[in-house]
Amino acid sequence: MDLSNLHPAVGSVRKNTRIGRGPGSGKGGTSTRGHKGAKSRSGYSRKIGFEGGQMPLQRRLPKFGFKPLNRVEYKAVNLSDLETLAAEANLTKITVAELIASGIVNGKQPVKILAGGQLTHKLEVEANAFSASAEKAITEAGGTVTKI
Repeated sequence: MDLSNLHPAVGSVRKNTRIGRGPGSGKGGTSTRGHKGAKSRSGYSRKIGFEGGQMPLQRRLPKFGFKPLNRVEYKAVNLSDLETLAAEANLTKITVAELIASGIVNGKQPVKILAGGQLTHKLEVEANAFSASAEKAITEAGGTVTKI
């Protein structure tokens, strides 16, 4: 066997149907496009979401919601995370730098302390924002709160 006697399998290769070559071909006249309408014209391309003149779905559904452009998204850190960090690293003052070093925060977003968990250590906590209950829990444990 060599390249000179290679052939495709029988019936696997067919000639393309030639449309628009007169009535004798059976595919003349309208050239399989039917009569009238946008699809029969040359240059037709259906727009995304077009439903044949029916009101499209994206226009039938109501618009809702609002996303402010200047919204600040905080990275949430719970009191339980501060508790474990203080116990492991033997800290009394926790800043954003310590949170970044420990891997709790990546440093790209501002940090907000939330009141998830219990706090038993007396800590000086420094962050961008605090929830009211977290601030209360830190001060009740004998610590201080500093907003950056």
